[in-house]
Amino acid sequence: MTETDASRQADLFASLKRGTRIVLAAGTLLLAACQSIVPKGPAPVTPTGPTGPTGPDVTQGLPTDTLRHRVALLVPMSGPNAAVGQSIANATTLALMDTRTDKIRITTYDTAPGAAAAANRALAEGNRLILGPLLAEDARIVGPIAARTNVPVISFSNDASVAGSGVYIMGYNPNQSIERVVGFAHDKGLSQFAALIPRGTYGERAGNALLRAVEQAGGTVVSMQTFDRSPGSITAAVKKLQASSSYDALLIADSGKVAIQIAPIVRKNGGATARLLGTELWNTEGTLAASPVLRGAWFASVSDTLYRQLANKYRARYGTAPFRLSSLGYDSVLLTVRIAQDWKPGSPFPTTRLRDSGGFSGIDGAFRFGRTGVAERALEVSEVGAGAVTVIAPAPRSFAE
Repeated sequence: MTETDASRQADLFASLKRGTRIVLAAGTLLLAACQSIVPKGPAPVTPTGPTGPTGPDVTQGLPTDTLRHRVALLVPMSGPNAAVGQSIANATTLALMDTRTDKIRITTYDTAPGAAAAANRALAEGNRLILGPLLAEDARIVGPIAARTNVPVISFSNDASVAGSGVYIMGYNPNQSIERVVGFAHDKGLSQFAALIPRGTYGERAGNALLRAVEQAGGTVVSMQTFDRSPGSITAAVKKLQASSSYDALLIADSGKVAIQIAPIVRKNGGATARLLGTELWNTEGTLAASPVLRGAWFASVSDTLYRQLANKYRARYGTAPFRLSSLGYDSVLLTVRIAQDWKPGSPFPTTRLRDSGGFSGIDGAFRFGRTGVAERALEVSEVGAGAVTVIAPAPRSFAE
């Protein structure tokens, strides 16, 4: 367990490994973040025990707060996902520093040994809000535990099936990126859609999202084929597309890396002139523009403009690049700070504020939680060019646009 206190930032988290790309929209919180100064010097060291005010008043080993909100961060800090969890935790530290808040204490709990144990400890120690967990399976465990004490959970998962009953999902939802890029393509005159869908849960959801998005746009899905990422399976799926019908737009509902492998096969087997479409997964692939066969492809995702600023700030403090998901940790703190302005320390978290109609602004742009508890995001559309990826349809700055 690790304590994060805005007044003790120099004692916080250690460096981590690797990263990629993300946005911060307008508003009071963004202004506060952009005006901050990045501390210089070596990366901080992970503390060996709780930090914070000392004194006789404690709750399950933690100091009792009367002026600050106690918030739990549940992420993997050990095991195979430890680097991602550490990156998210470090980003929450930067958000506390950037907002210069003294009203929030964030305590990090490791979910790798067990999500249930982490949640129970967080609740026993008086936390009134849970940020995380990262994985959908952990969110399914933590949600019911937190619900017993009416503590909301803002998970970093993108699995919409986990949302509800006090669990809110902040992750990037493939349904929304597919709806955005399909709508954009239809507006540009494309109407005959096909898709290559990987087998598995993500592929099933992507396929269903495509059917709904095309129907909503007024187009037609002429063919949808599944594959298992092996060369033989990919080639067979592409040939089935060629045999079934013609199409002028093809969704490759997989990562950018897989799309780079698939695109040449498509171009040689009936899809020479089709517009290739991608999902939010393409946003993390830095080599898209190096692939000539992907030139002209479109995909929808959160904006990276403000994420680049965060990544630079992160490197300056921790000496390494963040994981792309780190922005979720940063934005969850911005959300908390905003709501904390009207949240009395020691009182239950005002859950109804999560459904503010105007939404919130963060590194990843504008977002808001609907009745289902899934974050609706303002997405941009990008085009893969020769050596660069260019935004061709900016994300709305707010939901009023």
